[in-house]
Amino acid sequence: MNQRFSTDILIIGGGAAGLSAALHLASHARVTVIAKGDIGSGSSHWAQGGVAAVTSTEDSEESHIADTLSAGAGLCDRDAVEFTVRNATTAINALVEWGVEFDREDNEYHLTREGGHSFRRILHVADATGKAITTSLTQRVLDHENIQFFNDRLAIDLINRSRLGRYSSRISGAYVLNRSSGHVEVFQARFVILATGGASKVYLYTSNPDSSTGDGIAMAWRSGCRVANLEFNQFHPTCLYHPHAKSFLISEAVRGEGGVLRLRDGRRFMDRFHELGELAPRDIVARAIDHEMKRTGADCVYLDISHRPPEFIRAHFPTIAARCLEFGIDITRDPIPVVPAAHYTCGGVVVDEHGATDVPGLYAIGETSCTGLHGANRLASNSLLECLVYARSAADHIVTQLHQPEERVRIPHWDESQVVDSDEDVVIAHNWDELRRFMWDYVGIVRTTKRLERAQRRLDLLKQEINEYYRHYRVSNDLIELRNLVTIAELIVRCAAARKESRGLHYTLDYPDALSRSEDTILFPGSMEHLNVLRPVG
Repeated sequence: MNQRFSTDILIIGGGAAGLSAALHLASHARVTVIAKGDIGSGSSHWAQGGVAAVTSTEDSEESHIADTLSAGAGLCDRDAVEFTVRNATTAINALVEWGVEFDREDNEYHLTREGGHSFRRILHVADATGKAITTSLTQRVLDHENIQFFNDRLAIDLINRSRLGRYSSRISGAYVLNRSSGHVEVFQARFVILATGGASKVYLYTSNPDSSTGDGIAMAWRSGCRVANLEFNQFHPTCLYHPHAKSFLISEAVRGEGGVLRLRDGRRFMDRFHELGELAPRDIVARAIDHEMKRTGADCVYLDISHRPPEFIRAHFPTIAARCLEFGIDITRDPIPVVPAAHYTCGGVVVDEHGATDVPGLYAIGETSCTGLHGANRLASNSLLECLVYARSAADHIVTQLHQPEERVRIPHWDESQVVDSDEDVVIAHNWDELRRFMWDYVGIVRTTKRLERAQRRLDLLKQEINEYYRHYRVSNDLIELRNLVTIAELIVRCAAARKESRGLHYTLDYPDALSRSEDTILFPGSMEHLNVLRPVG
């Protein structure tokens, strides 16, 4: 018998989006938050740069909007951009109220500038803004009597009409794996918010934590939601290149504060690729680095900020300086070896300005969603802002519906009686590695039609193998994540194949030019098969 829990709002994900939504909702309803690891262990925790918002009289909302539209390469939804930018001050004020102390200088916010921004407008807490935000939000969440938190939980699938047949036309909760006990639990809820982050773990090299396996996007797709723009995966240009560093991110702010990119012989090269040099949009910087590495046969390039005063470097980048020093790199004297790595998923589940999806009662916020803000490329430090703005908008929208009578549904148990433990874990591990390698090689920074076709053929084999060999195995963390990553990989490949141009983060040698007019690629569910092993019986 499954353990069962009941709540008003179930939030899947414990990053900035999920935690802030919980705080906005907690005074109105019972809220349950589940997270894979500990609370605040997602990508938000590792965000170094900051939050983009207009707080200086020298800056303007119009300039922030223009910079976002420019970075998005013609595919931003202008209404979404204006909505996000104009709600930025409210979002910042909420963070301050919750205890976040942004860096100040002469009693004013200290603002930094990142690639693509016309002005200094990035509020930050040294070079560990995400950690500061999630730490403050975490404490508030744990202290709130109306919020219940469960860690070490991995959502398997959402529960709606596809599972309940005639019983329900809206979301009813989720089946969730308790990673500690190995058993499946049932979480029943009137509303579900997906805040599971992005899907960059589909690539071999990523700046993201291990939890970024696209779980929310894959679950929403299987439940009948549209997805959009998954061909636009942002590759951060500068991750620390070291065998033991696990793609530690070197913040965009290092280049914003004067860091320059050099080849092994010390020559700068970004001025050959863009008039803004190191401050060019991330996709251009990433492709430039990729080009130079392939052209010269180098394993990496170098980011050098050693010309700035040591005191300045240590004050602005204490986390980066300390981490690099662990590997024998003194950034006050030495250039930092860097390579690009998958960093941010610009597409996701299609939502409106309230974060509402196509399924009644289901919301998606943060990196899981596709609001239209980012278009073909994300402007640096707009991501945390989007999390906060849409978390509040989703919460406000849910509050207006709480007075409606609750629909009573019967949720079947998850039948664990007919499954056995896998004796082929090595195969799961192999498939994990194979998937991430061919996605990096064939669907990475530079693509071709032939490479996409090769990737799709390998995905077809993986799906077949999963269905054949894992049909009767008990669900596990690795199996669930593999299933989600295969779904995400296929959606990325299909989106990329459908876009016959190069735009923003999608660059293909077969169509190197941008079309004069282009619209978002939106896919509708229907062609993806469920894995039988993950279907409940009841």
